[in-house]
Amino acid sequence: MKYKRIIYSLVPIIGGGIVGLIISSYMDYQDLIKPPLAPPGFIFPIVWTILYILMGVSYYISNSDDKELDQIYLLQLLVNLLWPIIFFVLKMYFSAFLWIILLLILVIVMIKEFLRIKKLSGYLQIPYLLWLLFATYLNIGVFILN
Repeated sequence: MKYKRIIYSLVPIIGGGIVGLIISSYMDYQDLIKPPLAPPGFIFPIVWTILYILMGVSYYISNSDDKELDQIYLLQLLVNLLWPIIFFVLKMYFSAFLWIILLLILVIVMIKEFLRIKKLSGYLQIPYLLWLLFATYLNIGVFILN
């Protein structure tokens, strides 16, 4: 079971890298009308790499064989990895907004589960939640302005 935790810990980084490659030719962030406080585009891969590392570390140190935790962790990760495709590839900004709301709900549930099992695992997810709240603001701003 330790190998499963190692693999699941690497999934966010690998998945994020794959999605980054998929969306790279569709990226038009610089051409979008953005809401106030929108950071420059180079910030996003840096922040997401850090968040994916924290996500993986959080899962690993939870040291849990809880199937429910595995399911919510993998489900929120799948929803996370599909968001940039909806936003950047399909250009469906309102659908992406609804999708990120779903992601926020899943991440809150995941954090509660991590906190139940091991507090530090839950706390390591707080930056992820905060960034998602900011990303939600950016997403709705792009939808309204474009």
